[in-house]
Amino acid sequence: MLDAKLRPLIDPPLNAIGRVLAGAGVTANALTCTGLALGLAGAASIALGHIGWGLALIIANRIADGLDGAVARVRGPSDFGGYFDIVADFAFYVSIPLGFGLLSTANTLPALVLVASFVLTGVSFLAFAVIAAKRGATTEAHGAKSFFYSTGLAEGTETIIVFIAMCAVPAWFGTIAYAYASLCVLTVIQRSAMAVAAFRD
Repeated sequence: MLDAKLRPLIDPPLNAIGRVLAGAGVTANALTCTGLALGLAGAASIALGHIGWGLALIIANRIADGLDGAVARVRGPSDFGGYFDIVADFAFYVSIPLGFGLLSTANTLPALVLVASFVLTGVSFLAFAVIAAKRGATTEAHGAKSFFYSTGLAEGTETIIVFIAMCAVPAWFGTIAYAYASLCVLTVIQRSAMAVAAFRD
């Protein structure tokens, strides 16, 4: 929901840094790999009770994720890069609830519910992209991407806001997780309604 609105604000500085990194020989895939490592380290930090470090590493992951796209726009995108980027994103997304689930047994059920909702949103997102590509649909609402990005109530920006809230108030993890899982389910319903309208034969 917020991703497309933030693009005009974040793309110019990211693209400027991306040009510098690309000129220095840094590749988009290297940044994706670095971002994934930072994100998984953040989840591990949370699981071990170092939530402040977890938050810092979550933010570092998002910076790396933004920069890999910026470098790709300079050096030229690749199909593997697009694949690797989305796999790394979803691996990061599910790792944070897992970290909180390992932190406390009280978090186990809400973490499982949230991860399940992420799976549903991911499936609806990727299924929509496959069918949209088959029909030749295009969009740049989320910037230049390797495949079709459909809009939803729960997107990357909302997910990071939720992760930050969980780190800021870890005692509220369960409440936040259930609330965001509900928003993810609404996103699946919304995207399914979009599919009915867009893919009607």
